[in-house]
Amino acid sequence: MSLEIRESVPLAPLTTLGVGGPARFYAEAAGEAAVVEAFRFAEARGVPLFVLGGGSNLVVSDRGVDALVLRVRVRGAEVVGGEGLDPAGRVLVRAGAGEGWDDLVARAVAEGWAGVECLSGIPGDVGATPIQNVGAYGQEVAETIAEVRAVDRATGAVAVIAGADCGFGYRDSLFKRAWRGRYVITAVTFALRPGGAATVRYPELQRALSAAPGGAAPPLGEVRGAVIALRRGKSMVLDPGDENGRSAGSFFMNPTLAAGAAAGAIARIEAAGVLAPGEAIPQYPAGGGRVKLSAAWLIERAGFARGTRHGAAGISTRHTLALVNRGGATAAELLDLARRVRRGVLDRFGVALSVEPDLVGFAPGQTDDLVSDAHAADQGG
Repeated sequence: MSLEIRESVPLAPLTTLGVGGPARFYAEAAGEAAVVEAFRFAEARGVPLFVLGGGSNLVVSDRGVDALVLRVRVRGAEVVGGEGLDPAGRVLVRAGAGEGWDDLVARAVAEGWAGVECLSGIPGDVGATPIQNVGAYGQEVAETIAEVRAVDRATGAVAVIAGADCGFGYRDSLFKRAWRGRYVITAVTFALRPGGAATVRYPELQRALSAAPGGAAPPLGEVRGAVIALRRGKSMVLDPGDENGRSAGSFFMNPTLAAGAAAGAIARIEAAGVLAPGEAIPQYPAGGGRVKLSAAWLIERAGFARGTRHGAAGISTRHTLALVNRGGATAAELLDLARRVRRGVLDRFGVALSVEPDLVGFAPGQTDDLVSDAHAADQGG
């Protein structure tokens, strides 16, 4: 076996939160054959296989993970075939699942390939981006994914899945639902626009760039710089010197509600007396007649201030969506704080926030109260 299997490997150092216990087994796969070996090892030992990406959207339980934890290290990024242009004039770039996501974004911006510039500064690996349909500042990775290459766990066969067939939604894909546990992603091909204009449709980004809606788009590099500055201002970039740096990014997703549920939530917010004179409730169209509310705004109006602490865990001093490890926090402390926040928002406004990071290694039922009413955010849908 060319795959090196290690035992009792600490996982906390491999996550951005820095919490959690060890993996029973741990391995790194540099190619698809090694991925298949990992399947066989896990099956022979009778343990699950868990794929670890960059560790940026993950909470590992304090007891660790009784599984083979596999880090896919397939590297490289190349233009597909000659100029790589598809019939729509886009350049096709295939990147290994183990490539750093922001490294790929930086290259795209440097080459003048538009389509991912607003996704600058997001930690993690390329292979995780289709699963979560990573998005920020008005862009989603689904807009550029041409195809996903993956190994089927059941057969060991390689599947090439068109982006249009991945069932992408807001922070969602079939990899999180019907295909959960079926595939291990080894590469992703992106269709980017050479010489294309930057995407500047998010109001906060427009203000940072002093860009008027409908006006000429700034250069890609300027947009990338502005996005990273905005993220840094919210402690949403990896920075060892930042007191809020040990986080999983946004811990809660912005709730998207059917029109009727949104109207009910807005009525409850207005009745709660939390609006300042002349203040409007942040809300955005989410397609299909649905409405997206701001989770951060709801958390703050429910009474949870930036900097709130719970043991060694806390809410970021810069952004209420981020729960942070202040040093020595346990996974239990972080989830207890998440429970307080979710319950506070639900009790006050009737909106259930969905937890964004994956919760791994917890006992059956241990996290049900964090996810059991998650669909309340889709009431009426």
